[in-house]
Amino acid sequence: MTLVEMLLAEFDRETAVSRRLLERIPPDRTSWRPHAKSWTLGELSVHLARLPTWVTATLRGTEFDMEPPDGPPLPRGVFESASATLAAFDRHVAEARAALTSTIDAELDVPWTLRKAGEVLFTMPRAAVLRTFAFNHSIHHRGQLSVYLRLCDVPLPPMYGPTADAEP
Repeated sequence: MTLVEMLLAEFDRETAVSRRLLERIPPDRTSWRPHAKSWTLGELSVHLARLPTWVTATLRGTEFDMEPPDGPPLPRGVFESASATLAAFDRHVAEARAALTSTIDAELDVPWTLRKAGEVLFTMPRAAVLRTFAFNHSIHHRGQLSVYLRLCDVPLPPMYGPTADAEP
């Protein structure tokens, strides 16, 4: 099995779990937040839905600046509706999957740099960026979303096995 095939299997598994959580966004609770410093449920959902674009950006270029000195910063995205969020997620997943399937293992060794206002935040091989900055980042925010949903009394779907809400 190639490294790309292994990453693709993980990507498919993790995005399927993320989608199951995004499907449960309660429309009447999207402005809820657990703490004044936290994102709202809607903002967190939009962020999670946009994270597959980091896979595409990693594989289509060799660097990215979140706040380019000569342009606007990366927009945050606005929650419109649960259906719009799911549609965006599905589109981003399809684009990321296409980028990953058209990649060969040798391209995963290419250095990739993240910048903010021109300053280098890190440079790592693409494979490491995919695992840490794209996949793990998404898993982290999905974990947040599962807590938000639990606190809003929304039954959680199985993720890595049954949840307290899933049928045995």
